[in-house]
Amino acid sequence: MGTKDTSFLEKRFKLSENKTTVRTEFLAGFTSFVTVAYILVVNPIILSDAGMDKDALFTTTILASIIGTLAMSLFANYPFVLAPGMGLNAFFAYSVVLNMGYSWQFALTAVFIEGLIFIVLTFLNVREAIIEAIPINIKHAVSVGIGLFIAFLGLRSAGIIVADPEGTLIKLGDVTEYGPLVTIIGLIITGVLVAKDIKGGLLIGIIASTIVGIPFDITPMPSKVIDLPPSIKPIAFQFVGFDQIFSWDMLIVLFTFLFVDLFDTIGTLLGVASKADMLDDDGNLPGAKPALFADAVGTTFGAVLGTSTVTTTVESAAGVAEGGRTGLTSLVTTVFFALALLFSPILTIIPAQATAPALIIVGLFMMSPITKIDLNDFTEAIPAFLTIIMMPLAFSIAEGLVFGMVSYVLLKVFTGRGREASPILYILSILFVLKYIGL
Repeated sequence: MGTKDTSFLEKRFKLSENKTTVRTEFLAGFTSFVTVAYILVVNPIILSDAGMDKDALFTTTILASIIGTLAMSLFANYPFVLAPGMGLNAFFAYSVVLNMGYSWQFALTAVFIEGLIFIVLTFLNVREAIIEAIPINIKHAVSVGIGLFIAFLGLRSAGIIVADPEGTLIKLGDVTEYGPLVTIIGLIITGVLVAKDIKGGLLIGIIASTIVGIPFDITPMPSKVIDLPPSIKPIAFQFVGFDQIFSWDMLIVLFTFLFVDLFDTIGTLLGVASKADMLDDDGNLPGAKPALFADAVGTTFGAVLGTSTVTTTVESAAGVAEGGRTGLTSLVTTVFFALALLFSPILTIIPAQATAPALIIVGLFMMSPITKIDLNDFTEAIPAFLTIIMMPLAFSIAEGLVFGMVSYVLLKVFTGRGREASPILYILSILFVLKYIGL
């Protein structure tokens, strides 16, 4: 890359100020893309269960990811990747459509309204105020909790940890099977690369694991290299009428989407930012408003194109762990999203067992902020611990954050230190309690 290009990128993304380079940002962006690429395949599978066109969903998932991630790059200059959220898409398909009986168009309309509300809340600084109200020890705990959560995702996708409905809920899978074995080999390879401080170690580990999977029949061989993306016409601009928009049912579904996405996004932003040392001395994220705006824009346009809530992904931590510190990382990821529209046959051969080692290692990287948590003050340590442990156990970043915030308020109040919790934290805790008791 020429001096002129480097100079432009330096000025646009403030690389020196953020102690990074074009090469580091490129590797980080590609690593983020490879780690998050499974969403491009899994999201269509999940949403197609709700009756949506699976082929169209593949194109829409990529387009929505491009819009959200590009907005994060250009507006916020942060290395975070946006894509349709795992968990939120499951709620969309299995709870709202299949369980509650609403049409997928109804659920899509709720997501669209959610995005518009988030844009308004961002302009009014409501979401930013919530971030600032969260105690600093909980902010650091979020990073640790996400570390456990993302490592658990890797272990589960590899088949190393499996469900055990008749015993202890989960248990060790058969690690002699080819899938877990590929992940274990990949974990050793990635671990050695990281231990030797080799640049791009996570990415090299993913590629190596994919190659290891070939003789085990875990990595399929592509039938072709390039393919044109399917049309999004069957699912784009599919909204219900005003008679269903202004209804009690819509309010209930909308509130759930708002609740989960709001705290899932805040938790992810804080967790990844804490790991990257992006939080200031007060524990706040500088430039949080444009980052939240990018998230809201991604959700709104994603719904227009025909997909569930677009949010900041926990897999962004892979790029941060690789050294990504600016929006150049997310810009590189956006470019690879665009290429994925044509090179989907190559993209889809990367198995979950190959990305699992990277997720497990990133889980370790995310643990480092635990040293910043005050473990001597139990009114701080207990909420931080609950935040950490509830994320993987409840399988939700949002729920872990809620447990931490509510316990923080209660412990401060009952130990006579209620003034240490902000008024916003009190309001949120009351709303959380009301939600859980069904009011």
